[in-house]
Amino acid sequence: MADWTIWRAVPGDAAALTTCINAAYAQYTGRISDLPPVSEDCAAEIAANLVWVVACPRAERGPEIIGGLVLVDGKHALHLANIAVDPDHRGDGIARALLDLAERQARDRGHTGLQLTTHAEMPENLSLYIHLGWRETGRQGNKVFMTKAV
Repeated sequence: MADWTIWRAVPGDAAALTTCINAAYAQYTGRISDLPPVSEDCAAEIAANLVWVVACPRAERGPEIIGGLVLVDGKHALHLANIAVDPDHRGDGIARALLDLAERQARDRGHTGLQLTTHAEMPENLSLYIHLGWRETGRQGNKVFMTKAV
């Protein structure tokens, strides 16, 4: 059983979620010149969108946020705006669990699909999405558009 839990983010999670997202994207910040801001105003994201965090227990300081998911409920599909996993916890099944949650949320909201935009210079992300059934629908510069039926 996983030693982490997922819950709907609350305003008090914003700072820790920002730290987690920054850690998750750190490998790209120096390498990708046109990477958009990835952790800008997590508090506003939590207030306006569907945001979840993944946390694992810490002995004395309470749970540590090690992952996050931001979904934007659109007219025709649920848009996966951001997904992040702390580098120390990659390979623990967190990304898959968050993507499964995104699929459930899409179905629960009456959508037949999910959409996302990722970066062409993140081949490991592209490979993961394709492995999990996502389909590339187009490119514009370094943006890669993908969908998944749910």
